Amino acid sequence: MNMKYVKHSTIKRFTDQCFDRESEKAARIVKGVLDAQSPRLSDIANAMEGNPEANYKTIQRFIDKHDTKAALHRLHDEDSEIVIGDPTDIERLHAKKTEYVGELKSKKLGFQVLVLSTPYRGRAIPFSFISYSSKTISSQLRSRNMEHIKSIAELQELLEDKILVLDREFSYELLLEEMSEANIRYVIRLNTGNRVTILDEEGNKISLTVSIGQEVHYEGVYYKGKVKVNIAGKWEKGFKEPIWVMGSLKPSELLRVYSLREKIEESFRDLKNLLNLDKVMNKKQDNMEKMVALVLLAYTIGLLIGEQIRDQVYTGRKWKLYSGLFILLKQKLRLAKAAFAQVIERAYLLFCRIVFGSVQTHA
Repeated sequence: MNMKYVKHSTIKRFTDQCFDRESEKAARIVKGVLDAQSPRLSDIANAMEGNPEANYKTIQRFIDKHDTKAALHRLHDEDSEIVIGDPTDIERLHAKKTEYVGELKSKKLGFQVLVLSTPYRGRAIPFSFISYSSKTISSQLRSRNMEHIKSIAELQELLEDKILVLDREFSYELLLEEMSEANIRYVIRLNTGNRVTILDEEGNKISLTVSIGQEVHYEGVYYKGKVKVNIAGKWEKGFKEPIWVMGSLKPSELLRVYSLREKIEESFRDLKNLLNLDKVMNKKQDNMEKMVALVLLAYTIGLLIGEQIRDQVYTGRKWKLYSGLFILLKQKLRLAKAAFAQVIERAYLLFCRIVFGSVQTHA
């Protein structure tokens, strides 16, 4: 199975649910992303049907006219228990003059994308993101932490009673205070490497210790002596160290909820290895973000179709070997026409359920 079996008209059924106008052009571009396995406009234009030069101009005009991030935002799954926030580095080693490229922690040139998503089969369905770098932060007199808070603030209305799950990079006092004031329910992996101070109600320092095979809970303690949190820790057999998480949930719920985000990094791996997201080349940050949104949309459509193929073809151990996107783009499989039609229909209905919370669609 590969993308040649997925027709432009099939992709349009999905893009119809995200774009109120020019969905046909959106479908051509999304299919081009999947066919080219690239975010570069020239690669996509060459992969699309028709004249590459005309295709290139079509992509440019579409990006100029449409808010593709708003289209991606429709993939926010209202039925999901949690929302996951994860950053990833995009290296741009030779983009010294690009306005939004700065220096990463690795000292290489690049920028960061903070993606908000909901879990799906050990991967994630992205629906929002922000991008920033050391250069954009400096020019805007902001900090990385303020960019995080900006993203969370924009998410506040959408969260409602959902739980925000973040990794240890977000384990800092200012963000905890902002989320507490906003009444956002959250779970964050505790960064124990910085030897953070945890105090009990009486102001006594708590030593976070747990034995192999055990789980411990702390309720109503204070992160850095200031922000009230609950903490849970567990050291599973076979692991080199325990995992500690903190948040606003009951201690007994913290580890369960945090486990829902496991393997989300696989989504970034697929985006970079299969769709080459880290090769995005736009000169302006606004256009880069619009292109990233289209790649994330293409990723989601490809993932959902591929996951249905996986259910149709694989069982047992082989079912766990590949991601849906890998199966769609790389595996040489054949499905009968009727079976493939069923695959598309199931993926489409799931896509509509994510967008609308039901199977209703646009006319």
